Amino acid sequence: MNVLGITGTIGSGKTTVCRLLEQMGCPVVDADHEAHMTYRRGTRTWRELVNAFGEDILDSTGRVDRALLGGKVFDDPNALELLNAIVHPATRRRVKGKLRRLSSAGHAWAAVEAALLIEAGWGDMVDRLWVVAAPDDVVRARLARDRGQDETSIRTRMSRQMPMERKMEYADDIIYNDGDPAELEQRVRSLWHELTTGSHIQN
Repeated sequence: MNVLGITGTIGSGKTTVCRLLEQMGCPVVDADHEAHMTYRRGTRTWRELVNAFGEDILDSTGRVDRALLGGKVFDDPNALELLNAIVHPATRRRVKGKLRRLSSAGHAWAAVEAALLIEAGWGDMVDRLWVVAAPDDVVRARLARDRGQDETSIRTRMSRQMPMERKMEYADDIIYNDGDPAELEQRVRSLWHELTTGSHIQN
């Protein structure tokens, strides 16, 4: 089975691209969801996070509160590095397990959506990499509209990401998503057709 990686910066439209892929019959493994699953209450990763960051990252039911955890690492590069060192390997194991099951089910292609695919060093897991890109003003408008974030928070989060230009250097294909749904769908369908017919090999 071939694996297609989908990445991009926050607000670029990765999830929209993945929904289109699913509509065309390509199963998608959401790495963010798998990361959440790794630290369910009582798991080894849950225990490692509590040991590393304290019980005050837990909510009243004993589950990891992402907002509380995020507050501990957002402005601390060393804490963020520790968090990633705990969560990324466990997430990778879950993602690879999902891919093995999809391969056993007979799928020719599957996709992995991961915001930090490049940063986590997961390039060896994918056969083709799509980077979804959007202009900064479009990203800011989406985050303000869909997530209710203020301008300061948006700019801070964007500044802490790998720059889009660097992500593009790793891409086999780039999907520009400036907000036109019809153009986005046409681009995704065209690239998917190339993959499933093998014509991308000649590109």
